[in-house]
Amino acid sequence: MRRESKTSFPSVIKPWIIDTTLRDGEQAPGVVFSAAEKIEIASLLANAGVNELEIGYPAISQDEQSVIRKITAMNLPVRLTSWARAKWQDIEDACICGTEAVHISFPVSDLYLQLMQKDYAWVQQQLQELVPKAKKYFNIVSVGAQDATRADPELLKSFVLDATECGADRIRIADTVGIATPPSVMSLMGWLKSATPAALEFHAHNDLGMATANAFTALDAGCQAVSVSVTGLGERAGNAALEELAIALTLSGKFKSSIDTRQLSHLCNTVSKAAGRVIEAQKPVVGKSAFQHESGIHCAALLKHPLSYQPFLPDQVGREKHELVIGKHSGSASLQHFYSNRGMIITRNQANHLLTIVRTTAAEKKRALQPEELDSIYSTLFVKD
Repeated sequence: MRRESKTSFPSVIKPWIIDTTLRDGEQAPGVVFSAAEKIEIASLLANAGVNELEIGYPAISQDEQSVIRKITAMNLPVRLTSWARAKWQDIEDACICGTEAVHISFPVSDLYLQLMQKDYAWVQQQLQELVPKAKKYFNIVSVGAQDATRADPELLKSFVLDATECGADRIRIADTVGIATPPSVMSLMGWLKSATPAALEFHAHNDLGMATANAFTALDAGCQAVSVSVTGLGERAGNAALEELAIALTLSGKFKSSIDTRQLSHLCNTVSKAAGRVIEAQKPVVGKSAFQHESGIHCAALLKHPLSYQPFLPDQVGREKHELVIGKHSGSASLQHFYSNRGMIITRNQANHLLTIVRTTAAEKKRALQPEELDSIYSTLFVKD
């Protein structure tokens, strides 16, 4: 009898990816998208294969409603959702915008209930009133447990059960202040999933640097959906990053993502420019340094096989090929490769001779060397008058 490999999976799971760049992403301090930018970003997200776009909070203003209506009128091949507080006026504002879905957010932690001067009886009442009423106007009604990871577990379970009974199509478990860890997410989502047949969504924030890991873990625990944003843009330290999660799902072997990862670099650059936020060099997936290499050992291996020190190839995310940087940590193979590409063939002994000067110069300048500097070093040693 054939024994199944330990790394194989009985079936491939297709998670539902919700992008909230245009809602939660724009709530990042100082970020304002113009109407044209929102329309462009929405189009790019739809083309990239995102399943659902949370495109705004209609109650903010009539201008916000106008942009949402424009995006809705584009008939993009993606579900569009408006965000609302647990009050009927917000939901009415969403109705005007014509989105297929609405998300209604409820406080569930003791702190948030105290801040709103409410108790859980009020939450139950609002669920019972708002969800059935909203379902008359929207094809999909999701509800959110705000600050869920700081809520009393039993109260959170009651919220999930009450939301299910009221007819909510999906329930968002929000790690509003980003305190969750992968083990806590695995435990919480597994426990809640066993309590309800309703679809669960996890909404991660990145205050501890674990948002993408937590989103992935939620899916691994059986959660049907997660919300993300492009580059992780969002309040404070941001949200789970779409581009990071998309690649993690692709490499996992367990999940089949709908995202066309080849579009990620262009998408991230577009959002970064619109947000006025520079993509840090070491940002996973789309940062400049993600495919740059200097270590001699690494570069020598990469020249033999591009996956030796890279988890995936640059073109998988719409990037150009990887770059071998010449600096303090370079080796002879990197130098031979560099000069060969410039039509200068050098031996290994010559490369080793050059390395001494290259490393010293890079250390003095505290950076990698530029091509013209390397040409100068070569000319000083090997070009005779």
